[in-house]
This record gives sequence, structure tokens and C-alpha cells, in this order.
Amino acid sequence: MESRTLLHASLTLLILFTSGIGGQIENGSPLKMDQALLIFHNQLTEEVHASYTSDYCYKCLYQHLVTVKPNNNNASAIISTKFTLTVQVESQTRNATFCRWSQTYEEGGHYSIWIYTLDANNRSCTNIVDKRPNNAYLPILVAALLLAVIALLFVVIPYICRRRCTSKFIKTICCQGPQHSEDNEESHASETAHGTVKAKPTRLLSLDTFRGFALTVMVFVNYGGGGYWFFQHAPWNGLTVADLVMPWFVFVIGTSVVLAFSSMQRRGVSRLQLLRKITWRTVVLLLLGFCFLNYSPRDGPLSWSWLRIPGVLQRLGFTYFVLSLLQTFWGQKEIPLTAYNWWNPVQDILLYWPQWLIIILLETLWLCLTFLMPVPNCPTGYLGAGGIGDNGLYPNCTGGAAGYIDRWMFGDNMYRYPTCKEMYRTTQPFDPEGVLGTINSIVIGFLGMQAGKIIIFYKKMNIHILCRFLVWTVILGISAAILSKCTRDGGFIPVNKNLWSLSYIMCMGCLSFLLLGGMFFVVDIKGWWGGQPFIYPGMNSIFVYVGHSLLGFYFPFSWEMRFQQSHWEWLFQSLWGTALWLLIAYLLYRKKFFLKI
Repeated sequence: MESRTLLHASLTLLILFTSGIGGQIENGSPLKMDQALLIFHNQLTEEVHASYTSDYCYKCLYQHLVTVKPNNNNASAIISTKFTLTVQVESQTRNATFCRWSQTYEEGGHYSIWIYTLDANNRSCTNIVDKRPNNAYLPILVAALLLAVIALLFVVIPYICRRRCTSKFIKTICCQGPQHSEDNEESHASETAHGTVKAKPTRLLSLDTFRGFALTVMVFVNYGGGGYWFFQHAPWNGLTVADLVMPWFVFVIGTSVVLAFSSMQRRGVSRLQLLRKITWRTVVLLLLGFCFLNYSPRDGPLSWSWLRIPGVLQRLGFTYFVLSLLQTFWGQKEIPLTAYNWWNPVQDILLYWPQWLIIILLETLWLCLTFLMPVPNCPTGYLGAGGIGDNGLYPNCTGGAAGYIDRWMFGDNMYRYPTCKEMYRTTQPFDPEGVLGTINSIVIGFLGMQAGKIIIFYKKMNIHILCRFLVWTVILGISAAILSKCTRDGGFIPVNKNLWSLSYIMCMGCLSFLLLGGMFFVVDIKGWWGGQPFIYPGMNSIFVYVGHSLLGFYFPFSWEMRFQQSHWEWLFQSLWGTALWLLIAYLLYRKKFFLKI
């Protein structure tokens, strides 16, 4: 007992003496963002092997980290601090694990792991902090505080405007909202002494605000999101902020289709004219995505061998095409005014039964292909990332049936850097805008159409609209919770943006109804907020999306960062680029320039 106490005391003195000089990277280069340094000190008489796995990586194999020679030798390794890591130390010569622990290491920290002998049969490891880590979240906390102050000013300044403020600029940007509409128009005419003059149609400002909010977040995350992992797409299962924006945008497309097409049909626009408009917009979206956004001069000479066929605008274009056809052929030109029937509370569903039938058939097709389609050398119904996941049993099964269909159809003309590539060490290409996921993109767009139908059916009955939005929020939220079992990886169908899984679109539909309903209440019903500044990109969404994608790598939207050790500069660059596009959208609104296709 005394010898063990003496051993602990000696080891403590050794650690205290050496920890001040440990933790330097061998080549002298500083740690980068989201990195920490581990130094393993081996006090044993045998060589040890350190390996790790990320707790975010589902059932992943341990990966080699470093080998440490015996007799007071040490070795260092740089690790990622994005997620909690499980590290284990094993013997190189015999099948024995000396120690295993899970820890969330922090950015810029230097950590020493001392491996030593407790007694003849036991080995142990001790973690010591050599250099205190940085506060990686300080930049975003400061930015959030500044944005909160700016938002407060947008509340205070309109009050000043109403108190006889004379600044035309402040009045315009803060006190006046958009007054005309295109995609959600409800037009009417007014008679004047000089004849019939068309009045400016009423615009559903909350829809533009929601669209602009989704687009603003999309620009921010596409510009790096300050380098924070939660502003980047999830490696596979799970949700981050970046995973929210595209389904929100698709949801708004569905709502806009119903409002715009209902208005045009009431004005007597023929079905042939609608089909021409649908075809034109779809072709333009497909060409914009394929010819401009899937390729840039930075990629080098254009080659068909690697040019990506799927893409975001391609997905949006095809989704718009299907939703528009549903509304053109099976939409209601007029709301029937009949006596009360038992089905009146659900008439906004039953009157569109052909649309619902088609959507149910599409979702059934997705379920059958996903869970019943045989995939060579893969288990039927596999939803994992492959690679080192699932204990490395299915390394070439990334995405299951969805990945297999895309690789069969597109070959190498797919996205080459899926979000699972780094963590899961995958080798197969996988495209998040693939064929099978497009089915569920149509489904969430159809949920957006349902929101539009509610707005039309219960026009001027705001309480009914909000109540029905709340009902859909609850139904979809419960459905997502059941399918996912409220877990990241253990559900019947995990929430997965790469696959656009059924639980994912249920979850996103829930959030979409909740956000649109909240904005409808605040912006359109109460008038507490005019939607600024999000309403401006929301009214010029195609221009902002294409523009930020094409010009994002050029100054003044981005530059080569000099300080890569923290999030400060990257966050500033992301916010700066996003703010520039908000300003551009506002200036275009002032000039009454709206890019339409």
C-alpha cells in the first residue's frame, strides 16, 4: 500500500514538472481551428497503440491515432474537437486494452495522457491539461449579442419614425414594407373617376419573410457558417442548422404554387398557358443549376467525366414541376359554397383527393425502393453511411438503395464529397440531391401546398388558419418522433438530410408549419414586424441564390483568411458575405428590380 502511494506521488511530481514543457507540435506549426493536441507519455516497458472513434460516428471502427514506444517515450497527435471522442490505449504485443475514456476536447488545448503501471496486473491513464484551450464559442456569442442589438434597433427606430422622424432612408427601410406581389398575389381592381385602375395586390408578407429567412441562413451556412460544426451539414444522421434551410425553401415553393396558381386560374388563365409557364420555369432552373452552379472556372477545364448532374436547383426545378402539375390539373379554381357537411372541417384535404392519392403513391414508392429493393453486397433496407460505420461490415453500401440508384444512373457524375466522407471514411460517391430523395422533396413541397390551401380556404379567418397550422405541426412532429424514436441513430427511420428520409421531412414539415404560422401571426395579423431584412431576399430569391453561389469565392464576399487558429475571422467573413447580399437585395427592392423566370 505504501509503495502504491509512493508511486502516485512520484508520478504526480513528474507530471507537474514536465507538463509545462510538453504539448508542442513537432513541426512547430500552430493548431488550426477545431483542433487540439494530444501527447501520449508511455511509462510502460512495452509499446502501446492509441486509437479513437467519434461518438457521432454510429458503430464506427476505432481508427489508429498514434503508436508510442516504451520506456518514457512520447508521441503526439492532432485531433478534431468538433465532437466527443472515445480514445483507447492498447498493447501492441498482446490483446489487452489498458484504458478507454470519452472526452470532449476543446479547441487549441494541449493535453497530456500519461500511461503508467499501477501494479503488476493493472495499467492506467491520466489526462492532464498542458495548455488551456480557447473559448471557441466566444466569437458566436459576441456576434449573437451584436445581432440582438441590431434587431432591437429595428424595433426602436420605427417607433422613432412614428414620432415625427424625418429621415427618409430610415422610414423606408424600417417603416415601409413591400406592397406588391407576384407569386402569392390576391389581385383586385378599384374604380376611379378616370376609369378602372388595378390596385396593387395584397402580398402575404410572412411567406416572403419565411423564404428570405431560409435563404439568408442558406447563404450564411454556404459561406462557411463561421466554421462551426452545427452550421455545417450533419455527417449522416441527425440535424444541424444547415440541414433545415433547403426543406424550408421547398415548403415555401409549395405554398407559393397554390397561391399563385389559384389566383391565375381565377383570372381565367388557361391550362395551356400554365403549362407553358411551368415548363419554362423548370427548364430555366435546370439549366441554371446544371450549367452554372454545378461548375465554376475554379474546377479547371470542363469535363463530362466528372461534371455533376444532380444539384440543388435541379431538385428545386423538378419539385416545382411536379407540384405545379398537381395544382394545374387537380387544383380547385373556386371554393364550393355548400351547406354544412360532416367533412367540412377537412374539406381542404378531401377536395384535393387526387393530389393526396398521388402523393401517397409516391411515398409508398419511396418506402418500397428504400426498404425492399435488393442492393448487391448490402443488406436490404440499409440506411447507413457505410465506410467504417456499422462495425465496418458494409463499407461500399453508402446510402443503401438511394446511393445504389444514383450510382447506377449517374456513374461518376455525382457529388464527390458527401458529408459522411471524412468521419465515416467512405469511398463511394453519394449525392444528397439524388433521385430517391427527390420523391420526399415533392412530399414536403406538397405539405407547403397544404399550407397554401389552408390560407385560401380560411381567408380572413386568421384564428382558423393558425389553429390548423398548429394541428399540422403537432401531427407531423409526433410522426417524426415515432419514426425516429426521438434518437439520432436508433429509430425506425432516422432523421437524415442526405437521404431525405421520411422522418426528416416530417420533422421539417413540423418546423415549417410552426415558423410560417408564427410569422403569419407576427407579420400579417398583428403587423408587429414588417419582415425586414429577410423580406428583401425573399422577394428576389433566385437572384440572391444564384448570385451568392457564383460570386461567393470572389472579393468582397470572401478572401484568403490569415488567422486560421480560431473562428473569429471565418465568422466575420460569413456574416459579412451574408450582410452584403441582404444589402444587395434591399437595393434591388428600392430599384424595384425583381428577377423572375
